[in-house]
Order: sequence, then C-alpha cells, then structure tokens
Amino acid sequence: MTTLETAKAQLETNGFLDIDTSNIDYIAEIKRLKKEKNAILLAHYYQIDEIQKIADFVGDSLALAQQAAKTDADMIIFAGVHFMAETAKILNPDKKVILPDLKAGCSLADSCPPEAFSEFKKQHPNHKVVTYINCSADIKALSDIVCTSSNARKIIDSFPENQPIIFAPDRNLGAYLNKETGRDMLLWDGACIVHEAFSMEKLIELVQKHPDAELIAHPESEAHMLKAAKYIGSTAGLLNHVKQSKKKKFIVATEVGILFQMMQDNPDKEIIAAPAKEDNTCACSECAFMKMNTLKKLYLCLKHELPNIEVDAELSKKAIIPIQRMLELS
Repeated sequence: MTTLETAKAQLETNGFLDIDTSNIDYIAEIKRLKKEKNAILLAHYYQIDEIQKIADFVGDSLALAQQAAKTDADMIIFAGVHFMAETAKILNPDKKVILPDLKAGCSLADSCPPEAFSEFKKQHPNHKVVTYINCSADIKALSDIVCTSSNARKIIDSFPENQPIIFAPDRNLGAYLNKETGRDMLLWDGACIVHEAFSMEKLIELVQKHPDAELIAHPESEAHMLKAAKYIGSTAGLLNHVKQSKKKKFIVATEVGILFQMMQDNPDKEIIAAPAKEDNTCACSECAFMKMNTLKKLYLCLKHELPNIEVDAELSKKAIIPIQRMLELS
C-alpha cells in the first residue's frame, strides 16, 4: 500500500470528517490545540481568508519552504496542497506533518508523472534538471535543483551559459524564463489550470471599464497574458509590487486568494481579480484544490493528527538534496 493509500485508509477508518462540529468554536479550538501540541500552522496565500487570518505564517512557496526548514515546532499543519506538505515533511523527517485534506492536490504537479519524466530525462543525459517546487517528491528526486517563481531566475543564472537545462513541469514559467535569461531550456509540457483559466476577451472588457488599472500577472500565466501585463512576478513579488507602487488600481492575474493579503496591505487601493474563461462563484480564477481546506477540516486534522504526510526514507534522502541546494542559493 502506498503512503497516499495508507493515509486515505486512516481517514476512512476514523471517519472523523463526518463528525458533527456545529457547536465548536473552530478558531478557539485550533488555537488551543496548537498550543497544546506545540504545532505551527503554515498557510499559502491562496488559502481561504479565514485560514490566512489564524495562520502563524502565511507565504508563497519559497517562504513556506524556508519557514518549514527552520521551525522548532513538534508538528506542522500545512494549509496548502499536497506537494507543499510533502516538501515540509522532507525537510522535517522527524516531525509530524499534517494536511487538512489529503485530496488537496495540484494540477501542475499532476501534469508531470514520474515514470514519464524519468524517461524524458534519460533521453537528454547532458542536461541538468531544474524543477519548479510545484511537483511531487518523486520529481524532486530526479532533479539537480528545485526553484520557485521567486528565485527561478537566480537558480537558472547559477548554471554556466552553455549548460543544457531541462525545466519542469511548468511550460509557461519555463518559456518566460527562457525569454528573460536568453536561454533555450528544454521544457516539460505541464501547466497550472488556474493560471491558464484567464479570459483575454473578458480581460479586454474589464480593462475598458478600468483604463487606469495596471495589469499584473504571475509567470505561470500564458504568454498572451504575460505580454499584456505591466508587471510579472511571483506571489510575493506581486504583493510587494502593489504595496510599493504609486498606482491606485490593479487587475491581478493569479489565484484569487492573494487578494485577501493584498487588500490588507493596501486598504487605499482598488484590487480587481482578472476574469476567468468559465463562470464560477467569483468570476475569477480559483484553485479548487487550495479551497478544499476549511476551518472544520483544519480543526479535525489537528485534533486527530490525521491525515499525516509520510515520505519514503530513501526517496526523501534524494529529494532533499535539490531542495537544500535551492535554499542555500536563496
């Protein structure tokens, strides 16, 4: 039985997600349990507002990895998606790492199956492998170094100019980096469905309504969106740009969860989510996986310490090497 199957079996056996918790003050109980268990709650900017409000630390992938690497807590509750919690476990093999919903996956990570990528790598033996952190432990173990959107340029530039590179799994981020660095990296054909969900037709209509707004975008977005953007940056980069800019209105092309922190930082500015192709609850681009985590699930996973994330010891030894290389360069 795989690690994932084991954890699912644990959930099914306990069945605690069906427990009636209607009379429980989730926030008070989460705070109490964190203190009792010496646990730290790490949350990504794409989490729901209620989770971001009570997290001990909110950050992008790089900051969360750095925080996970240095925490002295006995337990890490990761309010994010599976690959993030998996990375935290690799960095903390002796700590318990729990995830509110084990089904909180990642379309980008899923777009890079380990067996297929291993064969792809074998076909290009002279290439170094740089992988975006949004991938599984198996893919990290096949990599020379990991990067995030915050440090990708620095990571790429650390290689000699004549060194052939495979970049995986995000083709959009890879293409953007090729343009920025002047390289010709070989790109794995993967993508994030959230960042490919923006509608240019609706965006044009939105820009016409708000001609004074500046379009800013995450580099996982498609090329036509990046071409239209006035600023391109990582999650943290977008937040810092809006904070430092003299502009008063922004259209933001990334997962809508970022707007919570952005509006907290800039109460005097107007922040508008870039429109999605499909109509949904907010007419913006949401990551369904990120939004699977709720206060109830957070409370229950902390109370029962399930589902806990486990990574095979040998796999972890291989996967931690490219992660540590990234952290050293960052």
